[in-house]
Amino acid sequence: MDERFISNAEEDALGSELFGAVDNPVIQRLAVNWGRRATVKRGDPELLDMFDPALPDYPEGIVPFADHPTYQGLAPEQRAAILTWAMLALNRNTTYSETHVVNPAFDLILRGEFPGLWGEALEVALLQAVVDERYHILMHRMSSDVMRAKRGAHLLERELPLPYVSTRHGELVAQAPERWQRSLLTLAFSTTTELCIGAYLELLAKAADVQPMNVTIARLHRHDEVCHGSISGELLKTLYPQLNTEQQRFLVESLCVALTAYSANDYRAWEAIMRLVGVPGGTQMLRDCQSAGRTVLLRDYSGLHRVLSELDVLDAIDFDWSSVKVSDELPYVL
Repeated sequence: MDERFISNAEEDALGSELFGAVDNPVIQRLAVNWGRRATVKRGDPELLDMFDPALPDYPEGIVPFADHPTYQGLAPEQRAAILTWAMLALNRNTTYSETHVVNPAFDLILRGEFPGLWGEALEVALLQAVVDERYHILMHRMSSDVMRAKRGAHLLERELPLPYVSTRHGELVAQAPERWQRSLLTLAFSTTTELCIGAYLELLAKAADVQPMNVTIARLHRHDEVCHGSISGELLKTLYPQLNTEQQRFLVESLCVALTAYSANDYRAWEAIMRLVGVPGGTQMLRDCQSAGRTVLLRDYSGLHRVLSELDVLDAIDFDWSSVKVSDELPYVL
């Protein structure tokens, strides 16, 4: 094995370099097929040509207060502005998560933080995934830029709070005293994101009568994430048996925290949007939604559920699976 990819065992390295290379058929096939399947290997979509000013920028059906009388009573212009800000929030959340959680997790593996996770096909697949994620960041940035150009220069992402999932990850990493804990936290949050983000993107990718530009970006992004979910699932299943009891327990706890954070409807963002749009009664409307239990953004968590089931740790995950969708279908590639 290349010495560049082995961590110093005296620095809290995880796993065993003797466990074996993670060059299983799934990862090998994904690495070989990247040139044909990856969005970044295709021509750039003509986003400006796709933009339709008459269509909403975000699906109204997945807004948690879409049926609330306050929202229903708003002028069409205000409702449209809320949906534009919602799409800006999605773009910002995506780019921030890819930058501060997902790519750092891939980098940890590539530089040998988990010695049991190595192999030529794995290294190639992860390098490809890093390129994919950078392109996703660019696509979502372009979406926000186009909306700003077409809807108004006042639509600035910095007016929105940082995404809850990423800030929660940052808080936990800052509190963790050991290097191995920080590494496993990052891996847990990244794995949860990669196995779950596809279902969220699908809500937009399959939405009818929504901005074609944003639908196209969501569809292209989701296409790549199906493959990334496969890689992340295989990595988790390979690493977990190598960990000692304390590390296994910590990883399971981290996955639970990550899942809870990821599934939450980020009402901090909605509160900011109510203020930015100037919605009378907006704060009370959000309180009503939270009181009604609309705290979970309904997404399909079948991928993560399946991986945790295969690891036989579902009983150790303190999460209400009835609050989200779990199907028997495998949402990632075998």
